[in-house]
Amino acid sequence: MIEVGNIFEGRVTGIKPFGAFVALPEGRVGMVHISEVSNSYVQDIAAVLHEGETVKVKVISISPEGKIALSIKQLLPPPERPAREGRGPRPDRPRDNRGGPRGAKRPARDDGPRVWQPRPPAKSDNLSFEDMMSRFKSQSESKLADLDHESGGRRGGSASRGRRGGR
Repeated sequence: MIEVGNIFEGRVTGIKPFGAFVALPEGRVGMVHISEVSNSYVQDIAAVLHEGETVKVKVISISPEGKIALSIKQLLPPPERPAREGRGPRPDRPRDNRGGPRGAKRPARDDGPRVWQPRPPAKSDNLSFEDMMSRFKSQSESKLADLDHESGGRRGGSASRGRRGGR
């Protein structure tokens, strides 16, 4: 009986651009989609499989209509993943079992969704509103003077234009 998870040897009976048809026991036919042929990218399935070839396949699904989806890839050993440059633990730093630096604290995942919160206002050293405004004004004037000095007195617009709207 053909069931999901079963492994069979079958014969390739047809090749299409999207996959290969494989004859199974009980006179049934299944299809190996091109994405289930190999661990690497397959551009042309005809370059990998040929009609009449015997292949080992795994049943990955059976649709209500009786269509059988097969995989060759799931029976292959997993591909070796190359080490990513600049990644991985550094030998000079101890790691905890989560992969982070030992002793590092992480927020618990069950705290619920993270919601943006505004930052508290900067310390004002108990200044009055007027004093804070005065400080802001002097800092702003200082920044504008620096900008004016760096730009050579040109802050946009054209010098030949003069006043707006007037003649």
